[in-house]
Amino acid sequence: MNHTKNISPWAWVPTLYFAQGIPYFIVNNISVMMFTKMGVPNGEMALFTSLLYLPWTIKPFWSPFVDIIKTKRWWTLSMQILMSVAFILLTLSIPRPDEATMAAGTTPISMFSITLMLFIITAFASATHDIAADGFYMLALKQSDQAAFVGIRSTFYRLASIFGQGVLVAIAGAIELRTENIPLSWTITMLVTAVLFSLVTFYHLFAVPKPTSDKSTLAADAATAGAIFREFGRTFATYFTKPGALLAIVFMLLYRLPEAFLIKMCMPFLVASKESGGLELSTAEVGIVYGTIGVIFLTLGGILGGLFASRIGLKKSIWWMAGCMTLPCLTFVYLAIVQPDNLFAISTAIAIEQFGYGFGFTAYMLYMMYFSEGEFKTSHYAICTAFMALSMMIPGMFAGYIQEAIGYTDFFWLVMICCFATIIVTIFADRRIDPQYGKK
Repeated sequence: MNHTKNISPWAWVPTLYFAQGIPYFIVNNISVMMFTKMGVPNGEMALFTSLLYLPWTIKPFWSPFVDIIKTKRWWTLSMQILMSVAFILLTLSIPRPDEATMAAGTTPISMFSITLMLFIITAFASATHDIAADGFYMLALKQSDQAAFVGIRSTFYRLASIFGQGVLVAIAGAIELRTENIPLSWTITMLVTAVLFSLVTFYHLFAVPKPTSDKSTLAADAATAGAIFREFGRTFATYFTKPGALLAIVFMLLYRLPEAFLIKMCMPFLVASKESGGLELSTAEVGIVYGTIGVIFLTLGGILGGLFASRIGLKKSIWWMAGCMTLPCLTFVYLAIVQPDNLFAISTAIAIEQFGYGFGFTAYMLYMMYFSEGEFKTSHYAICTAFMALSMMIPGMFAGYIQEAIGYTDFFWLVMICCFATIIVTIFADRRIDPQYGKK
């Protein structure tokens, strides 16, 4: 019996993608803010937090096993349980550098060895969860429902971002102001994360459906070691021999290049002193301006992008989205040059940039889904998201060192130059998109 007939997608799609977002933003975004506030230099901070993208980059090497072994539901719930345990341990692992070292910005990253190890475990579990959850979404819903709920899944994924980059950062900032103890503020923040994520995991044990289509690609009696590895090889072979595979890979690597540089230095820029070229916001102000207002507009952009694409299709909408992905980056050039004190002006600039990114990112998501269609859609989509992670990891690894060398203003001008890469890959990708894809 297909249990999806009895459980509405509204009961599990929103919470599933909220749960998918939390570990991603904790590992890749909150770690940036935490290490920055703890006094880790920008170069080391950007390098090591960018390396945390690695599990999302190499996940194609184990994504076929999610298709071949067990069910997508089993993988999804198992990874959520593992991440719940990791968050609990993270609460106990945060070190306590002295105030002078943090203020001087000379805290060695080696102090965070245990924390980084737990972040790595969480990253691998989260990457595996992404494979399973995205595959489950495509199996448990009809294609028409997939298109209808793409905006919903994106919305709740972004709500996880508001929780991670807004609520959690605001909590850390409030505790920091009250106690003047930065390590304690992040310890309590991680505790809140651990409790909430554990509750969501418990809910999913009962709320996530069991569709009959969710099964291994190999029959139980055929799942020998040899058969598993043959199926593994066939998964990769069919991906890289798809028509237009090279173009698709280049598109996935370069479409988000401006944002890949921008996102790694955004939070450090907001909290950096005016003398060093930043805006000198407090932790709590960053939680409100970037983590809440910014993410709300990011979410609105994603929702409207999904509606826009579903009305006219991916092919007709991709140019509008590419423009929205690139032009609003100018707002950070403005912020770096003017260095305004007015929170409304800062919030407006960030809202414009984030709305454009949310709207433009819709084309990227739909393009990955479009290219993944076929027998191994779960594994192929996972390979696509691995290239997506690589597109963020490589620029992010060097972003901190580049910013330290040229300053924030020139760094944001460099981001604008990178916008040409987005335009060029869109020209070529547009030629191969089915005009009917994405339309209702």
